[in-house]
Amino acid sequence: MDWLQALILGIIQGLTEYLPVSSSGHLTIGAHLFGINGADNLTFTVLVHVATVCSTIVILWREIAWIFKGMARCEMNEETRYALNIVVSMIPVGIVGVFFKDAVEAVFGSGLAIVGAMLLVTASLLAFTYVAKPRQKEKISLRDAFIIGLAQAAAVMPGLSRSGSTIATGLLLGNKKETLAQFSFLMVIPPILGEALLDVVKGLTGKEAFGGIDTLPLVVGFLAAFISGCLACKWMINIVRKGKLIYFAIYCAIVGLITLALSAL
Repeated sequence: MDWLQALILGIIQGLTEYLPVSSSGHLTIGAHLFGINGADNLTFTVLVHVATVCSTIVILWREIAWIFKGMARCEMNEETRYALNIVVSMIPVGIVGVFFKDAVEAVFGSGLAIVGAMLLVTASLLAFTYVAKPRQKEKISLRDAFIIGLAQAAAVMPGLSRSGSTIATGLLLGNKKETLAQFSFLMVIPPILGEALLDVVKGLTGKEAFGGIDTLPLVVGFLAAFISGCLACKWMINIVRKGKLIYFAIYCAIVGLITLALSAL
């Protein structure tokens, strides 16, 4: 991987992490077009996901500070309940990460067919939210947080959008769009940082730690994902509030069909 490829893939990651079109799916497509192997692609994917987590922290720092200030009072207040919802939402993806990590990594190297199929699933989910109109709730419950967490766990599949799955699931459960985007972006911070920490704990150093990728492409990719992620995070929150997800459903359907066609060549 050279620095220009890393720049392009980093921008793709930063934009698509927050837009409901699957960042992992687009990275897989990009890596396929650039001829990047599975190990390098997976390592780079973890790194740029950390970059977009950092962009989430920058954009939503007020909300994060609000949660920690409330928790510091050591009482069951609104902020503590919000933090508890995030913890509950992490349970499904934590189980997948601990017990099925190898299987998930194998899927990332399984080619374009799975990406195309999952993009079509993402399109279906987003389209269904356009049709379904459940009665809205005031707050996200623990039950809803867990179900949204199940959607996040399922979205480890490349091509199945994490933000699209979690936001669509929340909408179908009747949660308000105004709060869903923020919750969707905050709930992913601990799992991704935990994944990165596990990779560090492995004790690998130098090139081996980075799957053979040089330092310059890693730095360029990280910065590209971080900067584009900051822009996309703010944009996506406004899009969800306005309820314009149907356009992303159409996009995912088109890209999914093209990807399936490419996989058959």
